[in-house]
Amino acid sequence: MRLRALLETDALGLKLLGGEDELDRTVRGVMTTDLRDPSRYLSGGELVLSGLAWRRDAADSEPFVRILAQAGVVALAAGEAELGEVPEDLVVACARHRLPLFAVNESVAFATITEHVVRQVSGERAGDLAAVVDRHRRMMTSGPAGGGPDVVLDLLGSDLDLRAWLLSPAGRLVAGPKTSGPGAGPALPAELCARLAAEHLAAARTGRRGPHRVTLGATTYSLFPIRSGGRAPQTGQAGQAAPSGPDARESMLSEWLLAVEADAGDWPEERLDLLHGVTQLIAVERDRRDAARTVRRRLAQEVLELVQTGAPPAEIAARLRVAAPVLLPGLGSAPHWQVVVARVEWEGQAAGTGPVAQSLLEEILVDPRATGPEPSDRIAVAHTGDEAVALVPLPAVPAEGDGDEPGILADALLAAVRDPLSAGLDGDGRLTLGVSAAVHSAEGLRGALEEARHARRVAAARPGRVCAAGHQELASHVLLLPFVPDDVRRAFTARLLDPLRDYDRRHRAELIPTLEAFLDCDGSWTRCATRLHLHVNTLRYRVGRIEQLTGRDLSRLEDKLDFFLALRMS
Repeated sequence: MRLRALLETDALGLKLLGGEDELDRTVRGVMTTDLRDPSRYLSGGELVLSGLAWRRDAADSEPFVRILAQAGVVALAAGEAELGEVPEDLVVACARHRLPLFAVNESVAFATITEHVVRQVSGERAGDLAAVVDRHRRMMTSGPAGGGPDVVLDLLGSDLDLRAWLLSPAGRLVAGPKTSGPGAGPALPAELCARLAAEHLAAARTGRRGPHRVTLGATTYSLFPIRSGGRAPQTGQAGQAAPSGPDARESMLSEWLLAVEADAGDWPEERLDLLHGVTQLIAVERDRRDAARTVRRRLAQEVLELVQTGAPPAEIAARLRVAAPVLLPGLGSAPHWQVVVARVEWEGQAAGTGPVAQSLLEEILVDPRATGPEPSDRIAVAHTGDEAVALVPLPAVPAEGDGDEPGILADALLAAVRDPLSAGLDGDGRLTLGVSAAVHSAEGLRGALEEARHARRVAAARPGRVCAAGHQELASHVLLLPFVPDDVRRAFTARLLDPLRDYDRRHRAELIPTLEAFLDCDGSWTRCATRLHLHVNTLRYRVGRIEQLTGRDLSRLEDKLDFFLALRMS
């Protein structure tokens, strides 16, 4: 309803004190408050009713009105019961901030105004939006009449002449208007998708209210976040409130966004209402897709637990045979697999970021070339603690020597997501990714996991907000160790290190730390003794005891190398 309609309702007892030019503003709600700062309870579009109990002197009016204007309040109605007439300083402050001001006669209860506004707003919203929202909801349902968000975006084009695209936080095009047939337009280039996602994340990090408007080239876009969990965005004339709270950083990295080729700053409230209704419907579709990932997440979690606990390869292979038909329906033979590890780190937050890394990795690894209604069914992502682990099936791996690198390449992955996610992590966050080589059996899966984790640690040593490394960059013993069978590892390390561990337990001799320091100092007696704060003779005694217990000679390169590998594998 319009402010003008309130003024024309005699039963409400309202008298206009200022803001005659703003009477066509739309009232979306009503709130009664006498708080000095009610901003936390405002979402925009409200008529605020106040008895002025917050006012102690004339200086209080300016900050109170400024807070209301910044929150997107459409008008202030001040009661006359407390102070008699409305103070002149309040009239001046409202005029300065272009906030319409009404006086409420002392004979009229605020409850009467509240009931009238709620009844009118509810009725108008139901009449104006019910048909449109219901039409779009039918289009979002599954089945022959459905079609998902693509159909909704086509309707925006046909009904409102709006071109819009649905993007992931990583800049992937989730859905868009048709690109062929009558009324079709050009596709949105991948570079532009990434730029729009970056602009949205950068704006969201600053806490600016949406929709965020950005001009790229000669075109203006309005960016609407798609809240996960089906949460309805609260809006007003100032737009949509940004998320707040300790998890705001992570929630924005999980949001899709709707990019509309238009300047929403010029829109009437009715059109904003419709677009926000559309974002809520798309949020329902997002929740549906997330629910569909539950099975794949569970499969990945089961495989990850088996691999990490050293389960027999036959048991892991059986679990993979269950997973393969779910991830690649119709595939005749067991696929090859790759492992991708991701970790999100925030300054001041040491752990617990596994879920946001999982959500990001699912978005990053969706293959844009995949066909079908749900391309994300080609991956399975689990999380443990502060990292996410993806099992990526490969239907076929090129024959050795044909020149084509199979599967996911770290460089290509990084190039696709670096710009938008760097904007979202700017200031206090990092994303690091590690990619393994392709393996063709359960026996190789543990090695692939360790290889991906080591590649991620290599990426973490590099500068930048978003970094990735692949198995091609690992050119040391680290590349070989993950593929050593578990029984061989255990036998090798036990033979060399168990005598030293037993001796340390009995005598508290610290032979293992001494051995690690000695090898780390390249066998230098002086540097090692200095590091351990020991006399050189004491160090010589300990090294002699190590050689006596193991039958090895630490002056020989071969024995040094054996000890080094045993320590790395233990």
